[in-house]
Amino acid sequence: MKHLFTIFIAFCTLPSFAQKTLPAEVVASINARISNGYSPSIAIGIIDKDGPQYYLFGTKTAGGQPVNEHTIYEIGSISKTFTGILLAQMVQDGQMKTDDPAQKYLPAAVTLPTRKGQQITLGHLSDHTSALARLPTNFAPKDPANPYADYTVEQMYAFLNGYTLPRDIGAQYEYSNLAQGLLGHILSLKAGTSYEALMLSKIATPLGLKETKITFDEKMKQNLAMGYSQGVQVSNWDIPTLAGAGAIRSSVHDMLIYLAANMGLKKSKLYPAMQLSHQVRHDKPGGSTRVGLGWHISKGAEGDIIWHNGGTGGYRTFAGFVQETGKGVVVLTNSDKGADDLGFRLLNSAEKLMEVKKSALVEIRKTLDAQGTEAAWKAYETLKKDQVNAYEFNENEFNTTGYTYLQRGNAKTAIALFKINVLEYPKSANAYDSYGEALMKDGQKEAAIEAYKKSIELNPGNTNATDILAKMGVGEASKVFIVDESVLESYVGVYELGPNFTITITRKGTQLFAQATGQGQFELFAKSATEFFLKVVEAQVTFTSKDGKVESMTLFQGGQVMPGKRIK
Repeated sequence: MKHLFTIFIAFCTLPSFAQKTLPAEVVASINARISNGYSPSIAIGIIDKDGPQYYLFGTKTAGGQPVNEHTIYEIGSISKTFTGILLAQMVQDGQMKTDDPAQKYLPAAVTLPTRKGQQITLGHLSDHTSALARLPTNFAPKDPANPYADYTVEQMYAFLNGYTLPRDIGAQYEYSNLAQGLLGHILSLKAGTSYEALMLSKIATPLGLKETKITFDEKMKQNLAMGYSQGVQVSNWDIPTLAGAGAIRSSVHDMLIYLAANMGLKKSKLYPAMQLSHQVRHDKPGGSTRVGLGWHISKGAEGDIIWHNGGTGGYRTFAGFVQETGKGVVVLTNSDKGADDLGFRLLNSAEKLMEVKKSALVEIRKTLDAQGTEAAWKAYETLKKDQVNAYEFNENEFNTTGYTYLQRGNAKTAIALFKINVLEYPKSANAYDSYGEALMKDGQKEAAIEAYKKSIELNPGNTNATDILAKMGVGEASKVFIVDESVLESYVGVYELGPNFTITITRKGTQLFAQATGQGQFELFAKSATEFFLKVVEAQVTFTSKDGKVESMTLFQGGQVMPGKRIK
């Protein structure tokens, strides 16, 4: 152990040069992402028995100062691994047990939901099997650009007091920021201090993580990489109530120290707690990986990858390691374009890198803001004719950016972007719905009617378009089809649509919910007793019975027909 400790001391004082090199394909991919506007910067750190290596690309702001290993990023949900380790440490210290009911540590003002006499435990909160929602629904942020800043403990308590669990506790995986935030809150109550103070005293200070905090100090502010979303600088996120789910800021330098401690490359009294947090707790339906206390554990060619990623408004991050190879990797970016594939590729030789294309939206938006809609339209036509470069036309990005302009009262600019979207995605009901909304707000009633009609043609379940057309004097408002609860209950189960891909159907009163492997839970709305549709995406579901027993379901989405046999 003295040998490893000596290596770590050297690592603390090493200058920021790379001792080794990244694979050529990784370097090429990173350079393409930077030049194509995916992110102003991508900072990568690798730790192994030989110490740290830093690979730093890009700038803290668009066209600004270069990043270094001390540049600060929001690490988002990687914070959940800190929360898992804090829980594990309290378990090691005999202060808590993972099987303790979470209710035991909450004030009388809040009553956690139960189901069939079972209570949510601390372990359930940490490993995403609590059956709590991904997020509370009583958000009403004053500043949508910083959505968690004014969400209070009292609001969280109110949501929990009124929430009904949609399924049995511990039955399946559903990623929950609410559960992790609640766990961080409980740990801080137990410690009698704030979550940040607890994290600093138990993890950051003992490990020497001087650049890992929630509240910015002056030096962190000076070294901050500003976040970007779709090429535009955005606000940092403040997450006071759900801090344990994603509030921490850090640097590549500090995150490598953190990984080194998790891997045993740095001596630390925290190591037993860290090892406990890495232990697999379950491999349950709803997820595509195993889960520990906060950490996810996936199979790789060289061994299990223990990892977590993160994302806030203008940042995407990754941290992971493989114990068998003794290698850890951190990837920090200041944009909303994910870079998980870089982290996984550096830990798993079988991982493929994503194809990097130039962003059409970034190019068009530059022209749009500088020269207006007519010039932007010509820029679009030029990009379409470009035979050298392959441009990415991302439907969601065009849609989101269009709404940004629409909310600012700039309907004509929004129309330009939505029109490009319907041309690029002529089978997207959502694209036509957005286009119709912008046309309507611009006073172009007849054009709006045609756009909404097209949206309904593509997705007959689009009740929003149906209701808006009715208000404009076209057709009747949508009618709610009521299905008996006993019929809905007969659909509850797990349906296998392909290898490692299932859809779980649950019921809450008169409402059905569908959850695909590794995704959130979405409402299903009835068109008939056997036909249902989703509002969040363009998809429909039908159930098929034989001899009075439901035996399968079929998913219709994106022109595909995917039947699935009921397996539970």
